[in-house]
Amino acid sequence: MQKPFYITTPIYYVNDRPHIGHSYTTVAADLMTRFHRLNGREVFFLTGTDEHGTKIAEAAEAAGMEPQAFCDEIVSQFKKAWEILSIEYDDFIRTTDDRHIKAFQKLLMILKGARTDDGKDVIYSDIYEGLYCTGCEKFLTEKELVDGVCPDHQKPPQILKEKNYFFRLNAYIDKVRDLIETNELVILPEERRREVLGLLKHGLPDFSISRERVKWGIPLPFDPSQHTYVWIDALSNYITGIGFGDNQDHFDKWWRESEVVHFIGKDILKFHCIFWPAMLLAAKLPLPAQIFLHGYFTIDGVKMSKSLGNVIPPDELVDQFGSDASRYLLLTQYPFGMDGDIKKSQFIKKYNSDLANDLGNLVSRVAKMIMSNFDGNLPGPSNEIEGIRDVINQSEKAVETTVEHYINFRLTQAIEEAMNLVRMANRFFDTNAPWKLVKEGKKKEAGGVLYACAEVIRIIAILLYPAIPNKAREIFTIFGLGMDNMNIDQARTFFEFKPGMKINISESVFPRLKETKKEKKPAQKDEDDLLDISEFGKVKLVVAEVLEVEKVEGADKLLKLQIDIGSEKRQIVAGIAQHYSPEQMVGKKIVVVKNLKPATIRGIESKGMLLAAKKGKQLCIVMPESDLPPGAMIS
Repeated sequence: MQKPFYITTPIYYVNDRPHIGHSYTTVAADLMTRFHRLNGREVFFLTGTDEHGTKIAEAAEAAGMEPQAFCDEIVSQFKKAWEILSIEYDDFIRTTDDRHIKAFQKLLMILKGARTDDGKDVIYSDIYEGLYCTGCEKFLTEKELVDGVCPDHQKPPQILKEKNYFFRLNAYIDKVRDLIETNELVILPEERRREVLGLLKHGLPDFSISRERVKWGIPLPFDPSQHTYVWIDALSNYITGIGFGDNQDHFDKWWRESEVVHFIGKDILKFHCIFWPAMLLAAKLPLPAQIFLHGYFTIDGVKMSKSLGNVIPPDELVDQFGSDASRYLLLTQYPFGMDGDIKKSQFIKKYNSDLANDLGNLVSRVAKMIMSNFDGNLPGPSNEIEGIRDVINQSEKAVETTVEHYINFRLTQAIEEAMNLVRMANRFFDTNAPWKLVKEGKKKEAGGVLYACAEVIRIIAILLYPAIPNKAREIFTIFGLGMDNMNIDQARTFFEFKPGMKINISESVFPRLKETKKEKKPAQKDEDDLLDISEFGKVKLVVAEVLEVEKVEGADKLLKLQIDIGSEKRQIVAGIAQHYSPEQMVGKKIVVVKNLKPATIRGIESKGMLLAAKKGKQLCIVMPESDLPPGAMIS
C-alpha cells in the first residue's frame, strides 16, 4: 500500500497581485496531486499566502488601506487565479489566520524551550547591527551586495541596530549536511543539492527571527515587544496548515506518516533547505522527504518586470487560451526544474501546433467518422489491422514511461511522452485511411482502425488529465466515459472500450486560434554586425560540465572554472562572478567555445570561453539540455 502524499507550494507574498511566476509552481503542484490520485494514492495539497512584514505594511499604506484589508484583497486575487487555472488545493493557509498564529506561537514556545547538544538555548536574544533590505525582508552581509546595493532590488540596505531574537543555526549545520549527503533529505534537481552543500560548507550565521521595529507581524509569546515575520513565520505554514498544535491525528497522518514534498523556486533555496530542516530538528519533528526547486524563467528572453510591461497575470492568459491550454503552455516551454524561457510570442503557434492540430484534430476526426459512418456507435476492434500491434506496444510503453516521468518530477517530459502518443495515433490514422476503407466497402476494417484510435485517445486523456483536467474530462464525455474510468490502471490495458458506446462531438476540443501577424520592419544593420559565414563555421561549440569553481583573487568579476568537455578536463576564466556564485555554478552544464587559443587572464591560463547573453545589468549563461553529455557538439 502506498504512503499518503503531502505536497506544498511556497506561500506567496501578498505585496502584489499574482502572476505566472506564482502560477508556474502552483500548476505543477496541482499536476502532481492529480497524477498521484490517478495512480491510487491519497493526497493532500496545501498552498497559501505569506502576509506579514514591513513590505506588506508599506504596500498597504501606499494603497491607503489597513494591512489586513490590503492582504484580504490580494488574497482574493490569488484564490481567483487558482480557480480559473483549475487548481484544486485541499487547504489554503494564510499567515494572518488565527489557526496559523496560535499553532506558530506553540512552535515558537517549543523552540524557546529547546537546547542544543551542548546545552545552549536554541533561541537567544542579542543586539544586532547590520544591513537590512526591506525588499528581501532580511539582513544582508557585505559579500551579498553588488556595488553597495542589494542585487535583487537594486537599492542600498538600511543600517539597523536593535534587539533581536536569533535561532542558533550553527548548532544544526552539521546535522543538516549529513541528512542531505545521505539523502535522508532529498533535494532535487542534483545541481540544487550541490548548491546547498556548497552553502553549508562555507558556514552560515545564526539568523534573526524577530524585529522590535516591525509591528505587522506575530508577537513573540515570550516577548510581545518583538514581532516575528516572513521566514520563520512563513516556513511553519507547512505544519500549521495540517493541524500542528490543534489536530494531532491530522498532523500525524500528513506529516509523520506521509511522503512530504515541497515544491519551491530556487530563489528561496537557503531558507527551505537549511533554515527549515534546522528548525524541525530543533523542535524534534520529522523532516520532509523531498524538496524540489525549479529554476528561474524569462519572458521572451527578458526578465519579468513591471517596468518592462511583460508581467503576465493568470487571468490574461486564461482569457486568451482557456484554463487547460494555459496550464499546458506554462509546463511545456522548457524542462521543469531547469532555468528556461517562456516564449509568450510563440504561445499561439504552440497552442495551434500541439493542442489544436495534433490532439484536437485527432479527437475530432475519429469521433466525427464514427458519428457519420457508424451512427455514433463505437465499432468493434480488429487484430487484423496493419500496424495494430505497434500501436498497442507503443501505448503500453508510453504509459509506463509517462508514469515514471511524473513520479520523478519530470513533468515536461511526462506531457511530451503523452503528446508523442498523440502524434503516433495521427500517423496510424493517416496511414490506414479509414475514409478510404469505407469507400472501398471495407467498413469492418475501417471500424477496427477507428476503435484502435479511440482506445489510444482514451489512454492519452488519462495521461494528460493531470495537465489538462477539464479537456480530458471533455474527451471522456465525447467517447461516453465517466470519471470512474479515469485512472492509471485502466490506461495500462488496451481494448477497454466496449463496442457500441455512444460517441458524440459538436465542436473541437481545442479550436484553432488565429495568429496575428505583425508587420516586420527591416532592421538597420551596422557594418560591425555583419559576419562572414565561413568564419562562423570554424567555431566549435561543445557542452561542458562545471566540476569546480573558485573566485579569482583580487578580481571582483572573475571566476576560475574547472570543466569537463568530454575528451579532457580544462580550465577557463569567466567574468560572471557578479551574477553567479561558485556554488551556483558547480554541476551546471554550459556551452563553451572549444577551439580558442589559450589566453592568460590575471596570470591564469584560460582555455576556452563560455557563452552568455547580457541585457542591461542582467546576464544569463547559455545552458543546454541537462541530459546532453560533456563534449556533445552544438550545431
